[in-house]
Amino acid sequence: MSICAENITWKAGKKVIVNNVSLRVPRGETVGLLGPNGCGKSSLLRVLAGLRRPDAGRVTLDGQDIARMAKKQLARRVAFVEQHGMTEANMRVRDVVRLGRIPHHSPFSNWSAQDDEAIAAALQRVAMLEKSEQGWLSLSGGERQRVHIARALAQSPSEILLDEPTNHLDIHHQMQLMQLISELPVTSIVAIHDLNHAAMFCDSLIVMQQGRSSPAGRRRRFCPKRCCGTFSG
Repeated sequence: MSICAENITWKAGKKVIVNNVSLRVPRGETVGLLGPNGCGKSSLLRVLAGLRRPDAGRVTLDGQDIARMAKKQLARRVAFVEQHGMTEANMRVRDVVRLGRIPHHSPFSNWSAQDDEAIAAALQRVAMLEKSEQGWLSLSGGERQRVHIARALAQSPSEILLDEPTNHLDIHHQMQLMQLISELPVTSIVAIHDLNHAAMFCDSLIVMQQGRSSPAGRRRRFCPKRCCGTFSG
């Protein structure tokens, strides 16, 4: 298994947001994390990424507890694409993606050809290499999401966690982005609202409701109608 969560609970103050969640994600799979707004999807992803420490339970990568991993070591392993990852600075696309190389550097280390290759490969993967010198503010919403994914890929991670990456995109760009995510050469967990997209592009599905999780099955066996009650609640 690539990433595992064992009985994860996380609270905001006294309120339980993630309630005794366990999951196991095989290496290389794309897992859809489904559920209504406020069900704990974003909080669970942040715990899995090591950005929040659980109040109970643990997260492991290939059996190693992430709580025992150095921050830089974890950042080289896991990348997180936020729901509202925005900047008002008109940085070049290449410079945004370059931020993904930070975990591979010390304060005094030099930029290397390997860094340039990682950035170019990441941009090529998301079909944004030709726009690498373009300014951030000139990009469409779909292009910005692709650049965020390229930044994550530039970290050279084994796992990428994505929080609602298709939000605010039209249906055409939603489909394109989910196709891209499903073809990434990493293990990925993606929080998503659209049941049909989840069924089309994810290998397996997990449904969250009021902080709890339950597996919805493999893609071939998944029927969106089974989850309609969860989303309406």
